[in-house]
Amino acid sequence: MTDYLSIREAAEQWGVSERRVNQFCADGRIEGARKIGGSWVIPADAKKPSDPRKQKKQEPVNASAPTNRVWAPNLLPLMNTAFLPGHCAKCIEAMNDGTQKKIAMAEYYYFSGQPELAVREVQLYLTSPDMGARLSACVLYAYANLSIGQIQRARFALSEVNKALIAGSEKMPQLRAASAFVAAVAAVLLHLPLPESLPPTREFLPLLPPGLRAFALYVEAHYLYLQGEYEKSAGVVEATLAMQGGDYPIPAIYLHLVAVMDYMSLKQAERAKAHLLSAWELARPDDLIEGFGEHHGLLGGMLEAVIKKEWPEDFKRIIAITYRFSAGWRKIHNPDTGHDVADNLTTTEFAAAMLAARGWTNQEISAHMNISPNTVKRHISTALQKLNINNRQDLKKYMLR
Repeated sequence: MTDYLSIREAAEQWGVSERRVNQFCADGRIEGARKIGGSWVIPADAKKPSDPRKQKKQEPVNASAPTNRVWAPNLLPLMNTAFLPGHCAKCIEAMNDGTQKKIAMAEYYYFSGQPELAVREVQLYLTSPDMGARLSACVLYAYANLSIGQIQRARFALSEVNKALIAGSEKMPQLRAASAFVAAVAAVLLHLPLPESLPPTREFLPLLPPGLRAFALYVEAHYLYLQGEYEKSAGVVEATLAMQGGDYPIPAIYLHLVAVMDYMSLKQAERAKAHLLSAWELARPDDLIEGFGEHHGLLGGMLEAVIKKEWPEDFKRIIAITYRFSAGWRKIHNPDTGHDVADNLTTTEFAAAMLAARGWTNQEISAHMNISPNTVKRHISTALQKLNINNRQDLKKYMLR
């Protein structure tokens, strides 16, 4: 019969803190460790896990080793998993207990609009020696805290991402790729300037596994959108989806959403609608609705035109996500960029004003959003009044870019 140690006994025996032993267990680094009730028990003959940082320092990088996989295996594992819509929970359940499963669960909480649960799940990993887990925790913690109004916590996590990018520049290529990927995600989705130390996408993209590579291409497409290169951005999306990017539901949802942004900017509403419905077909079976709320203001009224009528209860939930996320998003974006994106408009007023700022007429907005021209006129007049401006041309100053 195997003898077991408690967390406290193992900590005393190995000369480390109880918190560190807990982390070893959660990371799956102690063979035979079991969780009974709320506590871990550890085989009495278990070896103290070695410090991976020292191990990496002692072992030279093999330049001839394959470099087509990211070094950090616990980097956003759910995003990097191909699964059929409706099977997300089963996919997570099939993962081995430990870090990967916990990070994947945090991803699910975040992408299904449950930021409080995502924060709770990842906060233990913010200082993890496992770089994949740490980077995952930081980016999830940052964005989830935006939605619950904890802006200082979000800023702390974003600063940790930038520290990792700087530190990663002196490490092995795969670690640089992981750090660069997360730093790009953190900056572009907040519409912030890219870090000076961020390498070009083409340098780290080949080192990422397929699912993360697809999301990195979404980030690239989003960045091109922000530069006004809508056709080029749409081209990146279409090529990525055609080359198996659609096999990974989370990246595919975000790719389709940026395509909506592009095609609405190009006044190709039917193509935008097709991409929105594709994103919805991927997202709805697993309730992965966070991205729709995050992107609402950039979708040019497409949620009002398509989702509101057919799925009214889902639409209400998405709008609730929009209000929560955008409030936190602005508290970082506006002061850091000097771009005063409007924060006192309803989502419908914002959607109508966004289209007006891009040159759509009241009649075009009316037909697109399924509301009367008089209602459009009222929404835009209210927006002008709230923003204390006199004409539609000035709306651009307060809309998303």
